[in-house]
Amino acid sequence: MGTRDGGYASGRLRREQIVTAATELFSRVGYRHATVLELAQAAGISRTGLLHHFGSKEALLEAVLQRRDAEDAARFDLAAGDQTGLTALAALVELASYNASRPQLVALFAVLSAEASDPDHPAHDYFVQRYRRTVDTVRRSLTRAGEAGLLAPRVEPTRQARAIVALMDGLQVQWLLSPGDVDMADEIRRQVQQLLTVPLPTGP
Repeated sequence: MGTRDGGYASGRLRREQIVTAATELFSRVGYRHATVLELAQAAGISRTGLLHHFGSKEALLEAVLQRRDAEDAARFDLAAGDQTGLTALAALVELASYNASRPQLVALFAVLSAEASDPDHPAHDYFVQRYRRTVDTVRRSLTRAGEAGLLAPRVEPTRQARAIVALMDGLQVQWLLSPGDVDMADEIRRQVQQLLTVPLPTGP
């Protein structure tokens, strides 16, 4: 039993190492320009070994994207169930602040989301669904704020939700190009605050 558990733990660690290496390579060259051999070399493993853990490059890409989503979900409740929606809106600012500490993942998202505009890209459906889900989550938070009487006049939740998500993505690209000139969290806070009649919560 001990040997089996040790082998399982070792295999899981190796998979995590491969995902980490793939994240770095995908963020630099994109999905299409990264070969299985290059991914294996980046992970310090043979091509056969990589395919033993992940049956294809597509499966490895899926693991990379799943890890990013899991990390975000573990730290930020963007779908917080508060009646006013303010907690979830404040989480957007916290997420932008946290993203400034992980440029590799921000670059990964920027590169892959652009590539995935092609319907034939293996991550196309993932990004379509992710954007729909994210916009809907922000829309619902703004709607709750409106129902609580906390939205500024003439704020339309769906339109503003799309604008906020677009702003977050655009700021990420600008930040990647010139980190010292862009404060993503401050810009998101200012934009969201303009939509509200009460102060947006700060801190955890």
